[in-house]
Amino acid sequence: MRYDIRHITRFDYGNSVKFVRCNLRLRPIDWPGQKLDHYELIVSPAGRATPARAEAGLAHVTRLVVSEPVRRLTIESVARMTVDRLVPVPDAGDPTLGDIAAWARASNDLSAASPAPYLFPSPLIPLDREIAAYCAPDLSPERNALEAGIALAQRIQRDFAFDSTATVVDTPPHEAFRQRRGVCQDFAQIMITGLRAAGLPAAYASGYIRTIPPPGEPRLVGADATHAWVLLWCGPARGWVGVDPTNGIWMAGDHIVMAVGRDYAEIAPVDGVVLGSGAQSMEVSVDVAPLDEPR
Repeated sequence: MRYDIRHITRFDYGNSVKFVRCNLRLRPIDWPGQKLDHYELIVSPAGRATPARAEAGLAHVTRLVVSEPVRRLTIESVARMTVDRLVPVPDAGDPTLGDIAAWARASNDLSAASPAPYLFPSPLIPLDREIAAYCAPDLSPERNALEAGIALAQRIQRDFAFDSTATVVDTPPHEAFRQRRGVCQDFAQIMITGLRAAGLPAAYASGYIRTIPPPGEPRLVGADATHAWVLLWCGPARGWVGVDPTNGIWMAGDHIVMAVGRDYAEIAPVDGVVLGSGAQSMEVSVDVAPLDEPR
């Protein structure tokens, strides 16, 4: 499947700001099952955009500096992607959770995709006894790793309600867990908390998911959103396998990986600083359009 992705972020500053510096992690990374065919970054008013090193996680980072006074700033990211990723099928020969925990602890892989850094708590995803106890029934060490991952994702999908008003971007996992409601970020963080508590390497994936409108209704341009899900490392042969606890499904042909990190803070699409005073508002519009189907 081929997709055109348009991700627009608009900042409206209450007063004119003298200086803006942003880290942009909007260009999708190279990842198994997907290929970036074209990418363009459009900034208005134009600033100075230069490549920067990712300090953590797997991300393409662009440093944007706008040194002239501005009241509004628009950042538009345009990508064309080809995604060819099959739905994982658990197999009797797959490793157990005990196997992958032991392999991850013994790993001497120093690459950014190594499982080792994803074994431990991170600033936004601390260990939590209640969440660990909730996830534990699906995470017995002798269980097939893929079967356990999808079982836990589907239980979270059943037990938690999607509610865009229940949480904000910095709501801790425990609060969303207590409410039993939240958004994709919350469900991913809850699942990652449980996996890491069981000694398993789990990463936070940020990106996009294709949305399908109800039958007979048109797909609304700009009505999509960024998405978050979980990557579970399943040993050297399988590698990282994606599971989506918001929808209770595998990461497959409808998911597009933009960045991977220990938590959202490492791979936020846009962060930075401004020099000025007054209130600031942000509006985000995302459009994920399949090219192989009529718009």
